[in-house]
Amino acid sequence: MRSVVLFLILAIGLFACKSNDKKFLQLNGDDHRNFFGKTVYKGVIKNTATVAAYSEVRIKLLYFKKGIQVANHEELFENMIAPNGDFSFKARYKTPKGTDSVAAYIMSAKAVK
Repeated sequence: MRSVVLFLILAIGLFACKSNDKKFLQLNGDDHRNFFGKTVYKGVIKNTATVAAYSEVRIKLLYFKKGIQVANHEELFENMIAPNGDFSFKARYKTPKGTDSVAAYIMSAKAVK
């Protein structure tokens, strides 16, 4: 009986904590190696909010070789991204030979008042 009650409490807690958190910033991009052996990531940060503007967007770039992370870098862009606007950027880093993929995500951003 005690385990059934515990299970019900956990189940209700999980369903009650359903997140309605909306992501107003989206990151898209692609990568390639240039002539000098650097990995170049070209990205676009799109603000899908209709009212809020954002600045100080921090991006994390993870570099992989055969599925194993071999390097990581952070970028900070202080440019303001207006509602329904976007911001294009390019990041170039010397990465270990054989780096075959890059994963990028937005770590943080500040809403402009």
